[in-house]
Amino acid sequence: MRQTTIGTLAAATGSKVQTIRYYEAIGLLPPAERTAGNQRIYGTVHRDRLAFIRHARALGFPLDAIRELLALGARPEQSCDRADRIATAHLARVERKIAQLEALRGELKRMVGRCRRARRRGEARVANCRVIEALADDSHAHCATDRHGDPVPFGAA
Repeated sequence: MRQTTIGTLAAATGSKVQTIRYYEAIGLLPPAERTAGNQRIYGTVHRDRLAFIRHARALGFPLDAIRELLALGARPEQSCDRADRIATAHLARVERKIAQLEALRGELKRMVGRCRRARRRGEARVANCRVIEALADDSHAHCATDRHGDPVPFGAA
């Protein structure tokens, strides 16, 4: 890849210009060279590194983990134990998130089912709406489980 502008790099990688600038500002991308007119110029190193970052983000890795993985990638002679630990920790977060989403799906199906049954019985009024009733009860007394509360974001530990 010959040297290119930020707009061309963005289009070639499916990134936004603002995202590229952000990754450069936080040190995930090396600083671009500048032309005499102070325009950023990017090369193959930037494209390859941006592809790595985008792939890692698509897999849900947090930026700190990506930073560490990039640093590990720069030292290919090292053991990959740390990279494995980073990926294993991320997998555990994803599995927790999946369990929470499955509990959430189950609870929503239960709420919707109760609502539909009430509608079939001709009881579909907001005054006795099972969805409103369940959501208004923060004790979770109407819920099959309280595991659907307080989801863990992907980047959390």
